[in-house]
Amino acid sequence: MHTSHRQSFNAIPTPQRRVLIALLLVVVALPGVWPTRVGASATQFSELPPAWRDDRGQPFDLRTLQGHAVVLTMAYATCHRVCPTTMRRLQQMQRDFDRRGTAAEFLVIGYDPDSDDAAAWHQYRETRHLTRSNWHFLVGTRAAVEQTARQLGFGFWKYDEHVMHDTRVLYFDEHGTLVETREAAGFETTVR
Repeated sequence: MHTSHRQSFNAIPTPQRRVLIALLLVVVALPGVWPTRVGASATQFSELPPAWRDDRGQPFDLRTLQGHAVVLTMAYATCHRVCPTTMRRLQQMQRDFDRRGTAAEFLVIGYDPDSDDAAAWHQYRETRHLTRSNWHFLVGTRAAVEQTARQLGFGFWKYDEHVMHDTRVLYFDEHGTLVETREAAGFETTVR
């Protein structure tokens, strides 16, 4: 952001600034309102950086998920508007898969490795009862996060303490092929 624009924004009183940020977050959450990349450059799950850490701080290699269907999104643990909506949608997808007898691994990759460490994701997971063994909350290096976001078409940027971001959900089939990409609010669980 240009310095004079940042100074102008910072001149807005804090309560009004918070309202403005909240409105921007709502706009980002509305499907079709915020421009997102049309497609992902990575069409195979195997093209993503493999090395991550899970919410227990243990190494997690994406290659261990070969042969499994994968539902993937990106989020950050202190998000109060967009990410909770995405998580509710993922929980609904889990229920839909369960009802159909379809198995899938759910991956949530953190946008903000500086703030969202393993402990933050572990607390997030526990307080929201997202404790099934097929749910994985991952932390990566800044480079791995940016590469993954770029490869999968997730737009995001930091503004003050907030991460402004897309609400995409991607579905990779058991062969590791990207077969579905949608905004979280509009994802239909008709795949497989």
